[in-house]
Amino acid sequence: MSYQSINPNNGKTLKSYDHVSDAQLEISLATAESCFQTWKQTSYQERAAIVARAARLLHAHVDDFATLATLEMGKRIDEARGEVKFSGDILNYYAEHAEEFLKPVQLHPKVGEAHMESSPLGVLFCVEPWNFPYYQLARVAGAQLMAGNVVVVKHAGCVPQCALAFEKLWIDAGAPVGAYTNLQITHEQSGAIIDDPRIKGVALTGSVAAGRTVAARAGQNLKKTSMELGGSDAFIVLEDADMDLTIPWAVWGRMYNGGQTCCAAKRFIVLDAVADVFLEKFMAALSALTPGDPMDETTTHGPLSTEEALLQLIGQVDNAVKHGARLVMGGKRLDRPGSFMQVTILTDITADNPAFRDEFFGPVVSFYRVKDEAAAIALANDSDFGLGGSVFTKDIARGKRVASHIDTGMMFINNIDWTDAELPFGGIKYSGYGRELGNMGIQEFVNKKMVRIASLTAPR
Repeated sequence: MSYQSINPNNGKTLKSYDHVSDAQLEISLATAESCFQTWKQTSYQERAAIVARAARLLHAHVDDFATLATLEMGKRIDEARGEVKFSGDILNYYAEHAEEFLKPVQLHPKVGEAHMESSPLGVLFCVEPWNFPYYQLARVAGAQLMAGNVVVVKHAGCVPQCALAFEKLWIDAGAPVGAYTNLQITHEQSGAIIDDPRIKGVALTGSVAAGRTVAARAGQNLKKTSMELGGSDAFIVLEDADMDLTIPWAVWGRMYNGGQTCCAAKRFIVLDAVADVFLEKFMAALSALTPGDPMDETTTHGPLSTEEALLQLIGQVDNAVKHGARLVMGGKRLDRPGSFMQVTILTDITADNPAFRDEFFGPVVSFYRVKDEAAAIALANDSDFGLGGSVFTKDIARGKRVASHIDTGMMFINNIDWTDAELPFGGIKYSGYGRELGNMGIQEFVNKKMVRIASLTAPR
């Protein structure tokens, strides 16, 4: 199947692109490898000049990039603008800090001296998803290009125009051909790329199934990988939570990006003492959202990314109800053109219901009542995923205690704001491994070489 750009607001096909041939793919890989031999020799200052220029271009053309994202995957236009700006911020962050992050680290052996130094691995293969068509690219490109690596990228098949625009960004910024390469390839070609000895590492953001396949293939080739997969994040509301603070975060946490976010709030775990109040206020806030064209700034509820995504989500909801869950609101597609789903709340979800383990990638709330803090922690941890989570309470010490007991890669107290380039992003369990962003993000694909200097007599 070709790469297709389809507007989910009305179902109209915008553009289609053929897969590249094996011969074209070979040229791209050879060019990337050749580029790396030069790029790795450039100074941090030279790399930073290009990466910072790319950031300025993103900031200067926010509307152009944002419009493509809205047309291709239905992201509301104000959210799309925010993503473009944040992507530029990420590039700036690494342009400014990469040299500091990767400077030699002194060690202290008993005899002589030693240090650790960082060097790039080579050509990296990055497999990226559609839900943040620029941010996902920026967080690998910014870090890895500044580290001296080069990247070849398979972006999602439903956002080809965004993928091409991001590739052009690097050429416009003055990057050498081969530093950043967009590949419109098949799954079979992806496997061949992982096998290729010129590829030194693989980064994937996507589904658990994709992660298993790609990690297994890379493992057969003994190649370093990072995996950012799904999530089923808990949103814990304790009895002392400030509802005026909590409800807006609950709406944002579930509905941002149409609910199509790995680290979205998905399981709402609320103490009995405030469950009725929370649910009443939450339903009222969700009911006030206005479906419409995501290009219209007054729209507060946009479409899902594709018709396939909509049908899958409706199927999950139907299956949950079939297995005993109670539908509190929504559950069906909206009666309008495009791939729109009603905001949905499911409750009475038992442990034997598939919905208890599933990830709902869209505007579906799983609502749970629990008797106390200990039960909230236990339920939050009873998940195959471990990406993020949040806890809402007026007692910050209590919030920290709860956060420390949740088995995830990220926790947030009285917020769910992960939009900071300094904050490492990633999870555990089925949510994957490795980190992107922050100091940790640039360390994933560099060689950590120990160098020791000592005047020692060889042992006899």
